[in-house]
Amino acid sequence: MALAGVLFFRSAENIFARCNRCAHRTPAFYRSFQLFTTVRGLMVEAPQNSTHFGFESVSEEEKTEKVYKVFANIAKKYDVMNDAMSLGIHRLWKDALLHKMNPTPGTLLLDVAGGTGDISFRFLEYVRFQLKQRTKQDVRSQQTPSWNAIAESYAAGHQNSNTVSQAIVCDINKAMLRVGKQRAAEQGYITGLSWVVGNAEELPFGDNMFDVYTIAFGIRNVTRIDMVLQEAHRVLKLGGHFLCLEFSQVTNPLLARLYDAYSFQMIPVLGEVIAGDWKSYQYLVESIRRFPDQVCIYQSEGLPRE
Repeated sequence: MALAGVLFFRSAENIFARCNRCAHRTPAFYRSFQLFTTVRGLMVEAPQNSTHFGFESVSEEEKTEKVYKVFANIAKKYDVMNDAMSLGIHRLWKDALLHKMNPTPGTLLLDVAGGTGDISFRFLEYVRFQLKQRTKQDVRSQQTPSWNAIAESYAAGHQNSNTVSQAIVCDINKAMLRVGKQRAAEQGYITGLSWVVGNAEELPFGDNMFDVYTIAFGIRNVTRIDMVLQEAHRVLKLGGHFLCLEFSQVTNPLLARLYDAYSFQMIPVLGEVIAGDWKSYQYLVESIRRFPDQVCIYQSEGLPRE
């Protein structure tokens, strides 16, 4: 299950041209977006006003309820199962996401479908490391400084004093957030972290608030991808970044067969053994199989491919 990343930065005016809303707002020429994908997907049409829950065709309301129950059931074993299913590789994918994000001190992150906090924890560690490096550089540069240099440094420090980074984990599932809060307390993440119950399709935040929006292994579980993208566009500042980490198609036929065999024959078994829940992990496998590939998403949502 090797990482197959696709990265793009594009004008938000083109990316969201099909959203048909916010016509009064200034076009966001400087928003930039990044898309990461990992492994497997398939585009399947559903009847109007219905959608897919795994291989089932259900109403949009049913999917929202069913997905909520899945993650409520598996919340306590979610992180253990991620390690078991991916043999720990999901950690490398998330680390790669952070390196591409490259957040600086003062960045405000919205971690949507952030669940148990993996992305936000990495974000805080990344920014703390950068702050330590910046402090070391400042110490080196201030060896016997002149009074003019001290005055300039003091003024610059006040002008750029907003170095406090903040991560807001937003998830619709209260059980996942409870586990995330517990993990944060155990690992010492006390400051710079907030937890908010919210739906990715209707975020409880104002316009132009965030520097970075992430959604990792969550977008395939939403009911309306178009609404999620609209909300991401709305809450991002001009120049903000959208990063999505998700499974998609395996293009190599041999690897695709091996991946399907592993997914459908092993992952539900692991779910039963570790989490006592075969059905939830059967759904997760099916949801990956149903998820559109990159080209289908580009075409359906009006995203540029070049």
